Amino acid sequence: MRIDLHTHSAASDGTDTPAELMRAAAASGLDVVAITDHDTTDGWAPALAARPAGLTVIRGAEFSTAVPIGARRVSVHLLGYLFDPDDPAIVAEHQRLRAERLQRGLAIVDLMVADGIGISRQQVLDIAAGAPVGRPHIGRALVRAGVVDSVTEAFSSYLAGHGSYYVPKLDTDLRVAVQLVTAAGGAAVIAHPRGRGEFRALTAELIGELADLGLAGLEVDHPDHDAADRAELTEIAQRFSLLRTGSSDYHGHNKSLTLGQCTTAPEALQRLISRTSGATGPIGGSA
Repeated sequence: MRIDLHTHSAASDGTDTPAELMRAAAASGLDVVAITDHDTTDGWAPALAARPAGLTVIRGAEFSTAVPIGARRVSVHLLGYLFDPDDPAIVAEHQRLRAERLQRGLAIVDLMVADGIGISRQQVLDIAAGAPVGRPHIGRALVRAGVVDSVTEAFSSYLAGHGSYYVPKLDTDLRVAVQLVTAAGGAAVIAHPRGRGEFRALTAELIGELADLGLAGLEVDHPDHDAADRAELTEIAQRFSLLRTGSSDYHGHNKSLTLGQCTTAPEALQRLISRTSGATGPIGGSA
């Protein structure tokens, strides 16, 4: 059984519509796919409406969270699975995060416009098409304007976290997010714990604290992780009785990642499902 528990559609910053994502998942040979768009569940209904026979869909979301380190806040992403989408606290936090993303995205665009870069607020909003505005949408605007050749190049230059156009956003505290997902009947799994900036914040001590708060697992097998990262995370997961997942983090043509590039073991998926009591179990017959 091939299981990919972290994918994005155009409901956030992917380039495939939810329906296209479902068809691509089936065509790639996946048996189970999770749709985990950033800070939204808007892709769930169209994904389920387009679900090919034989494909099981796990409904989820990727929450924007942060861990304070001194005067700084380090961004960490948290995957929430099979939670109740109507839980009032989840709904309110998603609304706040969407507004925060919009404000931050437009502030980045304004900085670029002030420097004479040929993009506009409206272009970015048109590309986002109602999805929570993110840096990948700005990257696509930069590609269309001929400023860069790819979204990857945009992230390594104009959109880099250390660059002059970086604007922080007020993400949910990680500890609070774990408790929100768990209270809504879901299972919380830290996304790519050793990728990007997360390694600066996610010590074994903090992960143990999060396990006590309800954290269900770690995304161990991810394209951002090398063999040493995976070995370290496996040891931490075993120490705190956390399940281990594997995922592609697929975003369509925004990133050079393929569906099923990393996968989750069937027994890990069953452990994840057993941790949930929300209103959104798996849809399909193979999970």
